[in-house]
Amino acid sequence: MRPSGRAFDQLRPVSLEPGFSRHAEGSCLARFGDTHVLCTASVEERVPPFLRNTGKGWVTAEYGMLPRSTHTRTDREAAKGKQSGRTHEIQRLIGRSLRSVVDLAAMGERQIRIDCDVLQADGGTRTAAITGSWVALALAFRKLVEQGLLAAVPLTDHVAAVSCGLCEGVAVLDLDYPEDSTAWADANFVLTGRGGIVEIQGTAEECPFARDQFLELLALAEKGIGELVEIQKRALEA
Repeated sequence: MRPSGRAFDQLRPVSLEPGFSRHAEGSCLARFGDTHVLCTASVEERVPPFLRNTGKGWVTAEYGMLPRSTHTRTDREAAKGKQSGRTHEIQRLIGRSLRSVVDLAAMGERQIRIDCDVLQADGGTRTAAITGSWVALALAFRKLVEQGLLAAVPLTDHVAAVSCGLCEGVAVLDLDYPEDSTAWADANFVLTGRGGIVEIQGTAEECPFARDQFLELLALAEKGIGELVEIQKRALEA
């Protein structure tokens, strides 16, 4: 029995609340159980220097955790004067994941900045951020279409993410913190709506795991992300 009482292939209760932020062109509050991440998308009519005069746009991301999003307070990284390696790695992952399903040429020379702020953490903050950010990005593109700045939404597919792990030798879907902190192995899967693999981050904590166990994790991820994509679709219909 999992600590949460869930079945091995069951997601936490997931909700994606679109339009949560009044001012952002696109926004979504992603709730994966007790992990809550606010994702906003801001449109800028400029691109990074390396893309000037190319006709292409860009999507980039920033990520941060509020001081009391965890059990004990952590200092803001701004107060420390630098971001941690973990923060850099996660925000680059979010940006790569989103760009994998965007037609950058169809964006024109503009940039969309995604901001992911973890309000409350209980494992899986990066996967919740990716899943919610796709909704925020889609809403920002819709607004550009409504304003006549784009002919169509330049998204080629959905993208979502979920964690899977081996807990006491059993493959389970969507780890919360009690499982994540004790898992024998864990992995984050980023997949498209059509099942394409964008990125897999996997680590053995106790001992190396077998190929067959990895395939079990992948199968769980495919099931979970299929469910997350349906939740994304419903969020955009709300």
